[in-house]
Amino acid sequence: MSGELDPDDGVLIDISPGKFGNSTLGQNDGTGHPVNPVTGQPYAPNPVKRGDFTRILAEYWADGPNSETPPGHWNVIANDVSDQPGFQKRIGGTGPLLDNLEWDVKFYLALNAATHDAACAAWTLKRHYDGWRPIAAIRYMAMLGQSTDPNSFLYHPRGLPLIPGLIEEVTFESSNPGQRHFGLSVGEVAIKAWPGQPPSPTTQHSGARWMLAVDWLPFQKANFVTPAFPGFVSGHSTFSRAAAEVMTRFTGSAFFPGGLGKKSFPSNAYLTFEQGPSEALELQWATYYDAADQAGLSRLWGGIHVSVDDVTGRRIGSQVGIQAWNLVNRYFDGSILNTPVALTMILANAFECELRFNTVRGMFYKLQYAKGLELPFDNDATGWFRATESEYVQLDSVIGLQRFFRVLMASSPE
Repeated sequence: MSGELDPDDGVLIDISPGKFGNSTLGQNDGTGHPVNPVTGQPYAPNPVKRGDFTRILAEYWADGPNSETPPGHWNVIANDVSDQPGFQKRIGGTGPLLDNLEWDVKFYLALNAATHDAACAAWTLKRHYDGWRPIAAIRYMAMLGQSTDPNSFLYHPRGLPLIPGLIEEVTFESSNPGQRHFGLSVGEVAIKAWPGQPPSPTTQHSGARWMLAVDWLPFQKANFVTPAFPGFVSGHSTFSRAAAEVMTRFTGSAFFPGGLGKKSFPSNAYLTFEQGPSEALELQWATYYDAADQAGLSRLWGGIHVSVDDVTGRRIGSQVGIQAWNLVNRYFDGSILNTPVALTMILANAFECELRFNTVRGMFYKLQYAKGLELPFDNDATGWFRATESEYVQLDSVIGLQRFFRVLMASSPE
């Protein structure tokens, strides 16, 4: 996708919500939305240079170390939604009208609980699978050769696949003056891609050109280091889909207020490590899901992830976001207080038993005991404590004792 970062390639695409978006979960099969459900009218066309769109997308959603990060970016979007004139602050779109403070507290809780859980899910998988990044994969496979033509001396079963116009062998003919591979070494694998930051980022852009695949670079600033943790799955995709699931349920609609979310970028005044966009551009989304999908795609054009990182992250983010919403909604309606507590006791060793019971984060618990069922219960020395995990475990002596235990649960300590 690095070859699509050239605003001078003459390719125009329509990024209107009427043509772009509305994809199936985990796919890029969307053909847009027929009409804006709020206005009842079709979305207006929004033709832009593909090379401007891809570069803006890559940088707008980058959310690197010096930014608000991907979860913070979705908090910014949530704030923008909440601040829209005439927006009704009703949970689920139908509940009672909330004041600003209650709305914000509950919105932030739901949204950030989901993105927190998304981080746990994504980074667990990153550590487990240790998936490589594009820069490592492309350079390594290019070093091996190509995997398409077994009759070529460059053939290697784990090399890069040859794709005419994108990945090719450098031959004597193709490297002649005036030919597409001029200046490249014969017998190497070439790729048409973004060649790196230009000498004058404020006045130049690099476009795309043929270069040795072993020198491939992501679309990033010259001193940017590809994240030093595994690629699979994409955190951006997981965070964003989880956030979109929560925002859809919290606001009561998958659509942005008015049926359209947007962000404008002036000509040649947004990109930081090369000039661009070449023309003024406006990103547009009908739904939170459309915005989340673009956040995931941005990492492909940015050269930080491959497609499987993105689409798998979306699927996981969806599960995380829905489950987070189901849980936080129980806090909102109070049904969380009806969670049954299951207390178990097993012999841990010759001297101690293990007391274990489930807890709900944020709730208060107190363990009590009695020497007989007809006797009153006394408080355990621990007293009331606030749960920070989903389970509590405590060891208790069994020497010379016969006791019965119970657990009290409350929203606040007595």
